[in-house]
Amino acid sequence: MNRVTVEERLFSLVLALIATEIGLTKADILSTVQGYRQRYVHSGDNASLERQFERDKDDIRELGIPLETVEQPDDPGNNRYLRYRIPKGLYELPTDVSFSGDELMLLKLAATVWREGSLSAESRRALTKLNALGGADGDPVLGYAPTLRVRDASFEPLSKAMDRAHVVSFLYLKPGEAAPRRRQVAPRAVVQHESRWHLFGTDLDAGATRTFLLSRIVGPVVVVPDLVAPESGPDAGQTALAELDALSAANVAEIEVLPGSDAAVRLGKRAADASGGAQPIAALVLHYTDLNILADELSGFGPEVLVLSPPALRDAVLDRLLRVRDAHEPLEVRS
Repeated sequence: MNRVTVEERLFSLVLALIATEIGLTKADILSTVQGYRQRYVHSGDNASLERQFERDKDDIRELGIPLETVEQPDDPGNNRYLRYRIPKGLYELPTDVSFSGDELMLLKLAATVWREGSLSAESRRALTKLNALGGADGDPVLGYAPTLRVRDASFEPLSKAMDRAHVVSFLYLKPGEAAPRRRQVAPRAVVQHESRWHLFGTDLDAGATRTFLLSRIVGPVVVVPDLVAPESGPDAGQTALAELDALSAANVAEIEVLPGSDAAVRLGKRAADASGGAQPIAALVLHYTDLNILADELSGFGPEVLVLSPPALRDAVLDRLLRVRDAHEPLEVRS
């Protein structure tokens, strides 16, 4: 018997629940729907299959699919006869929104890109929802999708906590501090800005929103069970990106690079003058969100870069270079 994938089982379940007007009982679903019926035992023990169905219900609701439960009018409260359905009118696309076959294929291609942590789970769920909208499955172009990976271990637990409105706790090491400090945060969005992942959330100790670099989270992210996350607006991700964009626009660094060097090539691509055109390669203006990250990058170019301003950036780069020099000083020869 061929194994039924998670995507196929969820897709079959969604189709079955959309197709019914009165709803299906749990027994109906387990005995007839693809992915369940293959393992269903008539008049036998189906406890593990029932637990699978409960997890699948959560996955469907996380997709934003309006799964309803309908009680029997003559026997309210009896879970045995509960019926499940997905109202067509609540799940259909708005009348002014539609996707062509090519557009659906591209959306599916994007969903297949992710292959790590919670993004892998989210991509599987996205494919389930896209399949329910129509379009051909198994398009050969999907086999050529690239693979993107998430390097920060905190990404998955933060995403789960955000989905479930949990408060989390983690150790966070800020530049210049000798030891990390524990933070209690209600996650509101996880966004990527300038190729780095950021957590935007409400810092419960500070009583205000803060943005954290995931790469500076030390150790595990744990759920704080006794705290309830405050409600957040639907545009938390856009708010986070807007704040990061504003921070980048406000932070300006002026540097000189050695013409023809690696620094000139790499940094020159990111720099532009006020008119939006290319700058002379020897003098560049860079915008940045984090001084220490930029200092790490610039110090890696060694003598190819000279920082003109701001002074804090120049001092940070010089400090890094001096530490490298001191770490590589020749050992004193003893007679």
